[in-house]
Amino acid sequence: MLNCLPRHRCVSLLYSIPKLTNHVKELHAQLITNAIKSPSLLAKLIELYCDSPYKLVANDANLVFRHFDKPDLFLFNTLIRCVQPKDSITAFQNEFSRGAMVFDDYTYNFVLGACARSPSPSSLWLGRQLHALIGKHGIESDILVQTTKIHFYASNKDIKSARKVFDEMPERSVVTWNAMITGYCSMKEGNEDHAAVALSLFRNMLVDSSGVNPTDTTIVCVLSAASQLGIIDIGACIHGFARKTGYSPEDDVFIGTGLVDMYAKCGCLDSALSVFWRMNQKNVLTWTAMTTGLAIHGKGRQALEIFYKMGSYGVKPNEATFASLFSACCHARLVEEGLQLFHDMKTVFGVTPRIQHYGCIVDLLGRAGRLTEAYDFVLGMPVSPDSVIWRSLLAACKIHGDIVMGEKVGKFLLQLKDQSYPNAISKSEDYVALSNVYASAERWNDAETIRKDMKAMRMLNRAGSSSVKTVNMATL
Repeated sequence: MLNCLPRHRCVSLLYSIPKLTNHVKELHAQLITNAIKSPSLLAKLIELYCDSPYKLVANDANLVFRHFDKPDLFLFNTLIRCVQPKDSITAFQNEFSRGAMVFDDYTYNFVLGACARSPSPSSLWLGRQLHALIGKHGIESDILVQTTKIHFYASNKDIKSARKVFDEMPERSVVTWNAMITGYCSMKEGNEDHAAVALSLFRNMLVDSSGVNPTDTTIVCVLSAASQLGIIDIGACIHGFARKTGYSPEDDVFIGTGLVDMYAKCGCLDSALSVFWRMNQKNVLTWTAMTTGLAIHGKGRQALEIFYKMGSYGVKPNEATFASLFSACCHARLVEEGLQLFHDMKTVFGVTPRIQHYGCIVDLLGRAGRLTEAYDFVLGMPVSPDSVIWRSLLAACKIHGDIVMGEKVGKFLLQLKDQSYPNAISKSEDYVALSNVYASAERWNDAETIRKDMKAMRMLNRAGSSSVKTVNMATL
């Protein structure tokens, strides 16, 4: 425990406290004992409470903010900037309801940032209220707040509102452009359309009269858009642009990783490997991008060879790395290699398998026709199998003509109730799959029984459809 310390000693310790991780609360007590109410020093204490080594966080940091009889805006802004997003939102709502403080542009910027980092319906609702307050208090001209609004709306999948804010801004910084481009690239639905818009925005950025220059973040964003579209010509042009503007993929790990991902997804594995091996630094995302690229093109053995070289570069694989490797083993029918890798995943590499990894092993065994082994594997899983795993096994039973196993798996699937079924149509697909298993074995009576059950439950099957999307290269 710290003894009673003089005032100057408390201040000195406050800035050396990272070396005294067990004395944060004791120092807090000393500040109270010495009646130190300097906002800058108390803000430093809030930062220490919220710094990752401590994780004492919200309650203790909030006590520092309450150190003054009258709320201090600087301390409050420090608090909502440093605590976890949900705690930041809660703190703001509490202070807003008290009505004892007048907020400034920093306050709104930090809370909007918290809403962006914790996307949810409630965060979207709060962010929209903040948007209205910002307009009411005349902070619309602050370019940082406006940029954070774009990031907030994009993170909450409201890309139309984000674009409206962007279009109405009289002035934009490179961070603003990056936020808008990143927002389009991050949209999961309608990826091709949004990726095309992201590239169009990049073109507009280059000819913008304000003279904003792209950064490395911009390059990474547009490389992602090019990889989503799968258009190698655009990706190669961005590669050339990056070199011309001084962003070398050999020295910038993020641009290099983006190029590896783009070339691999566009089918140019030689170019992806060339960039990969010439990079001076590679992180786990780089290795995962390369193994994933090889996996989707059926180069399973080559993906495994690259994976086993990771250790010599001091890089540890993560969950995504193993997911891509299991996919590679599935496509290349490397059953024993995949099983050994699954065994080594936790025992050797210290990565705990998740439900998607178990699903990959079921798919691997199912494709190889080892259905009994796959069935026993599912029953022995330490986590409850979801509908995706059972569907994968049912599809394998149909492919390999194992009607007995298919019937058993199908009945499991029909009895399953989980969040994988967003509507009745999703559930009907399982009835159709089991009906098809019976039909493939010419057990027409059983197939007809399944169809009658569907009609009795008024289940509708999703109609088949196909679509073709075109991209106007002249607009990119």
